[in-house]
Amino acid sequence: MPEPARTHAAKLARPGANVITPLQGFDALNQIVNATRECIAVHQVEKTKRARLEVYETTEIARIKAAESVLRDYFAQIFAERRANFEELFTRLDTALEAQDGETINLVVRGIVDIAKSSPLADLGDLGKIREALDDPNQVWEF
Repeated sequence: MPEPARTHAAKLARPGANVITPLQGFDALNQIVNATRECIAVHQVEKTKRARLEVYETTEIARIKAAESVLRDYFAQIFAERRANFEELFTRLDTALEAQDGETINLVVRGIVDIAKSSPLADLGDLGKIREALDDPNQVWEF
């Protein structure tokens, strides 16, 4: 016996219900293209910013190292000078003690105390201003 004929049922969509028009499809494509372009543009801008920051970082590290070198040399000179002054003063103190010269002992001890009280950085000025300069992003340092 032959098979009975089958009937296929289909749902008909109402006009405008879940039907995407060619114009809507084109708008969706434009949104994707525009979003992609914007994403690429933002990526390029951020990549450029990162490159600038890397250059800035490298420059600032070089400047810090140069300043560190100058400061190390300064301290080496100042403390060498102070060491030489102290050695001379203690030599004079020993001589004054051997000679039992009270006036010279007094002067030498005062000189030792005066040098000991002063800081090598005290002659540089207000250290608070240095801190302010370090905090100022627009500060230009020249060496």
